Amino acid sequence: MASLKINDLVKAYGHTRILHGIDLEVRDGEFVVLVGPSGCGKSTLLRMIAGLDDISSGELWIGDKLANTLPPQGRNISMVFQSYALFPHMSVRANVGFGPRIRREPKEGIAAKVAKAAATLNLTDYLDRFPRQLSGGQRQRVAMGRTIVREPDLFLFDEPLSNLDAKLRVQMRTEIKALHQALKTTIVYVTHDQIEAMTMADRIVVMNAGRIEQVGAPLDLYDRPANRFVAGFLGSPAMSFIPGILERGDGAPRVRTASGVVLPVGETNATSGQAVEIGIRPERYRVAAAGDGVPFEVKVVEPTGSETHVFGSIAGTEVRCVLRERVSAEPGSVLPLTVDPADVHVFDAGTGERL
Repeated sequence: MASLKINDLVKAYGHTRILHGIDLEVRDGEFVVLVGPSGCGKSTLLRMIAGLDDISSGELWIGDKLANTLPPQGRNISMVFQSYALFPHMSVRANVGFGPRIRREPKEGIAAKVAKAAATLNLTDYLDRFPRQLSGGQRQRVAMGRTIVREPDLFLFDEPLSNLDAKLRVQMRTEIKALHQALKTTIVYVTHDQIEAMTMADRIVVMNAGRIEQVGAPLDLYDRPANRFVAGFLGSPAMSFIPGILERGDGAPRVRTASGVVLPVGETNATSGQAVEIGIRPERYRVAAAGDGVPFEVKVVEPTGSETHVFGSIAGTEVRCVLRERVSAEPGSVLPLTVDPADVHVFDAGTGERL
């Protein structure tokens, strides 16, 4: 295992910059997830760590080695791609043991490594099958087994679950997390799926347009996003935002919308009269008593059994609520809602930064 340290890393094609001075440190044995929308640079960063893309400037350290000019085979890393990239004419046993064989390792050692990887990934009963005889999840486990036998310092995953159906993705998330806990390896994992990031990571790196927006533990980012982008990206359903003007006076601070609706907020650095946007997670809303709360105009009601998703608007702004109780609201009706001021996030309307 090894730590990873990135200092002011830049990737440019001519005058066009893809990554703008990335600084990141991954501790030995840590599971770090790079997440962000398509085109944000997360896969490019992963390929630079792997040595598949050149570094324009900056430093990349793997353990105590400066890896800028090291070839991929000299970095002692292993990478799992979105495609399984298995040899269709080889059995699972041959696929998993392919790397050690081409490195001319002893046959006895290869057999032991393959058996250990198969046991770790629950592939022992499938060692003599061919890839065409496996499910998508089993094929992905074979691809992971091929990386385990290398015994690398660093595991890299590039959206490995995107080709799986929803049920298999949930299963494989658990298996990859369990694998990390068993092997205690250093993992850098790329995904655009924020649910994967929240459920698997020790720390999340949120990227946008070639820059890091925020780094932290999943719940820290969820509870205290640094800016509007992070707040809107993490969470499903997404946080909704309501514009207004912050007011201070007697009592707690509050935000007044253009239509005159007033929503109390918690402690904030915003000044009175400042244009802001407040963000509220869908699950933080509660149904208020008749005549209280904020009027919510119902447009669509989606009962799921355990929850009721209600889509509508507050002060002309589209909002989605997730209510634990079963409500009898109909499209076109008005539902009174309330939210704890401590659960209201305040962002500068211009910069998007948290206030």
